[in-house]
Amino acid sequence: MKKRVIAAILAGLMAVSTLAGCGSGKSASETNGQTSESGKEEGSGVITDKFKDIDTDGTTITFWHSMGGVNGEAMDYLVNKFNEENEDGITVEAVYQGEYDDAINKLKSAQIGNMGADLVQIYDLGTRFMIDSGWIIPMQEMIDADGYDISQIEPNVAAYYTTEDGTMYSMPFNSSTPLLYYNKDMFDAAGITEIPTSLPEIADVGDALKEKGGAQEVLAISIYGWYFEQFLCKQGLNMVNNGNGREKAATKVEFDENGGGLNILNAWYDLYKGGYAPNVGRSGSDTATTDFTSGKAAMMLGSTASLKQVLEDSGGNFEVGTAYYPAVNEDDKGGVSIGGASLWALNNKDEKKAAATWRFIKFLISPESQAYWNAQTGYFPVVTAAQEEQTFKDNIAKYPQFQTALDQLHDSTPESAGALLSVFPESRQIVETQIENMLNGSVTQEEAVKNMAEEINDTIEEYNLVNG
Repeated sequence: MKKRVIAAILAGLMAVSTLAGCGSGKSASETNGQTSESGKEEGSGVITDKFKDIDTDGTTITFWHSMGGVNGEAMDYLVNKFNEENEDGITVEAVYQGEYDDAINKLKSAQIGNMGADLVQIYDLGTRFMIDSGWIIPMQEMIDADGYDISQIEPNVAAYYTTEDGTMYSMPFNSSTPLLYYNKDMFDAAGITEIPTSLPEIADVGDALKEKGGAQEVLAISIYGWYFEQFLCKQGLNMVNNGNGREKAATKVEFDENGGGLNILNAWYDLYKGGYAPNVGRSGSDTATTDFTSGKAAMMLGSTASLKQVLEDSGGNFEVGTAYYPAVNEDDKGGVSIGGASLWALNNKDEKKAAATWRFIKFLISPESQAYWNAQTGYFPVVTAAQEEQTFKDNIAKYPQFQTALDQLHDSTPESAGALLSVFPESRQIVETQIENMLNGSVTQEEAVKNMAEEINDTIEEYNLVNG
């Protein structure tokens, strides 16, 4: 625990030293915009009434992103298309910054007012940190100045990046949710026609899948903090206080007090003890995916963005089915929260660059761009009109399993948007360690929840102390 606390302090000190850069003697929040007593930022000091009509001819902006492989190729295509076709004289220089952690750490080490980028892609875990940083132009300012119709954005996607006061701080771009993947051939062989909708129901069909379906494993579930968070959403319960960190920064967790954490670990352990969900390790090992695509496991949990890879890796050896992410209890009424990343406009005190950044953002979330992005990567199209594009329709016809992801998104509600937490990376590591300890028999479910709560609360307290 001490190592985690020290890491949190160092991260906070890095943020403080960065915020105090440029010799102004002011923090970035003081430099970039004043904060009212309610905690709502009153303005970046950049966006003015003329924002919509600013001449951007000859303006170059820098875009940092974390999309590699085929996703990076799709990103390059969109950037090149914008550079060739935009009539505003804007040039976008896209720079791959490595993994999500690499990108946010490089941003922390940059100088305020000269951060090296005008637009940056930040993963969902960094949302609360970015809101609190004072480094940004809240997306809501650009939306309001341009008169952009925010109802075009999928409501349950927009909800994640919007605080309780109605301010959207970043623009959704690559969004995903978790799904239950299942081997249809095994289910047919076992005579199972109803797909499980909860963890207890997975146990109910487990013996049939093993004895008749030929499964060596019933459910391949990685030890992943994101899954723990999603199980809280399915229960309709908060992870942290202060409106799940949306009213203001969280000061402690709530999953220990509301019973949500223990419900999850009890159900998970029951599957493990019953021989239905063996310990396949943490998410980074990819063992769960391999067990499923090789035909070893009858089911697995995975992101919607993994669909194409799962279909490719299974090689057509069996029919892949998709279903909603399972609930913890059969009577849970909650939904799922999104993962992925969003686009953040950095405040470099340059309205012309801000205007160019906004025009590029609008291109990236246009129906045409989002339909292309969805087809190439498997991420959701974040604007509803993208579903009317022929590219999207062709992709759904080819991959009908993706319709499940859209249906699940639409059946969820903004109340299931999930938590915002400045120390999310540390929190996930703590959660994963305690689940691993539980499965290895070194702690009980009750002890694991208690340890999670204490360690995360310590990390939150240290972070808030340094950055308060």
